[in-house]
Amino acid sequence: MQIISWNTNGLRATAKNGHLAPLFEKYNPDILCLQETKVEESQLPDEVKNIPGYFSYFSHSKMRKGYSGVAIYTKIKPDKVEYGMGIKNLDQEGRMLVLHYKNFMGIKNLVVITGYFPNGGQGPHRLEYKLKFYTAFLKFILKLRKNGEQVIFCGDVNTAHHPIDLARPKANEENTGFLPIERAWITKVIKNNFIDVFRKFYPDKVGAYTYWDQKTRARDRNVGWRLDYFFVDKKLAEKIKNTGRLEDYYGSDHCPIWMEI
Repeated sequence: MQIISWNTNGLRATAKNGHLAPLFEKYNPDILCLQETKVEESQLPDEVKNIPGYFSYFSHSKMRKGYSGVAIYTKIKPDKVEYGMGIKNLDQEGRMLVLHYKNFMGIKNLVVITGYFPNGGQGPHRLEYKLKFYTAFLKFILKLRKNGEQVIFCGDVNTAHHPIDLARPKANEENTGFLPIERAWITKVIKNNFIDVFRKFYPDKVGAYTYWDQKTRARDRNVGWRLDYFFVDKKLAEKIKNTGRLEDYYGSDHCPIWMEI
């Protein structure tokens, strides 16, 4: 099973500019998770909504148009789909899709989650919102596991965990995305037996970023951040064959990441 996750920075533009179809044609993922889609399902053309061989699901912001949003394309139809965590003030920005499978290619009780986690910028109120989202999300996945589910979650977490995960850690010590309180949450996720898949395979790899600022052409110089992750329940860790980045795949300020189970 191969899963690809990508912050598209606008699904309509991604598709219009020819960057969506190659993900299916060249990489043939079993599941494709997208974040920051910035679109409602009704605004998408049929050829984007209905990819042959896939079931598709979309969640959008109820607060304002052209903001946030996530999507999942899956070859196997899920047995249940949730559009958030069941917490109104945290679900209204359309940041999460939760797909439940009784059996996905031999994996029983699998839950796949795509998340576009809040950015903590634009003032203290957004950092507070981000931390509330983080706290609620960890409780949500721990409850799933307690109920016997095997959890995979992926997406744009909007935080670099360690200094190795961004090009300029010293300069960003007081900036959101690398604040100690944000990084501590990722540490807590790992202490609760969820595995950062990339670091499982590449614990010391430097320069392995997934986001670059477009205004400063930072991608040309690889001055970036690793903001996009796959996390899996520790019980699934031994099933993971490999993971990586499609660092040469363009169309967004993020690159896609992939994981093979």
